[in-house]
Amino acid sequence: MSRDRIAECFARCRSEGRSALVGYLTAGDPDVTTSEELLLTLADKVDILEIGMPFSDPMADGPVIQAASERALEAGASIKDVFALAAKVNHAYPDTCIVLMGYANVPYTLGFERFSEQAANAGVDGVLIVDIPPEEGAVCDGALKKHGLHRILLLSPTSSDERIKLASEAASGFIYYVSLTGITGAEMGETAAVEQQVEKIRSFSELPICVGFGVKTAEQAAKVAAFSDGVVVGSHFVSQIPKHCGNGNAMVVALNEAASAMRGAVREVST
Repeated sequence: MSRDRIAECFARCRSEGRSALVGYLTAGDPDVTTSEELLLTLADKVDILEIGMPFSDPMADGPVIQAASERALEAGASIKDVFALAAKVNHAYPDTCIVLMGYANVPYTLGFERFSEQAANAGVDGVLIVDIPPEEGAVCDGALKKHGLHRILLLSPTSSDERIKLASEAASGFIYYVSLTGITGAEMGETAAVEQQVEKIRSFSELPICVGFGVKTAEQAAKVAAFSDGVVVGSHFVSQIPKHCGNGNAMVVALNEAASAMRGAVREVST
């Protein structure tokens, strides 16, 4: 890719005095057709769209996102659909960054070279593979870099200084800070400790730092936006889907309302 949309995104957000809003949905949930509408709806509201690659054993995810993967797989969603959906989002919203998020089995089965090529061709900007730590990056880093894809890495409250340094050196695009020691959708708790850790990571890295896991309300999003470069919302958006089972239009309306509220909260706070 000739453009570095992720760098452009954070530069734009900094110029506007705000954090970026990062939103997640699982591709193919509840089915590929409805998923397209939902992803386009969310892409209209966020700065970075995380598209989950459905997988049968999403070990870092809570029940909400686990169920989303199950629905997508039951509906027949495949990695081919992930790329197709990403391409449609990229065409409709060329300024919205796209990050694929998931587990190593999916790209490993396809082959990291082929995966990276197809992701880049679909307009993807970065990849976050939850279960490939920086120490094991040799299996994918070369292919991702060759095709201009950022390697997003995770850090958590239990990350040692050594791990923070390693991840800071290996990551590109941004660092995803997991705000809690648990699964997606768990309760965030007090943000003071999260802010302290974000500041610690800043002493190791100049990359933007996005905070996720546990952001469920506009109030929480505003608090996190006050000290981070980006706020990641996942389970809260995904949860709008089963609330309106069988009614795609209602899902879209509910997601639009939820995303609009988060967008407003992030944009109202100067960092």
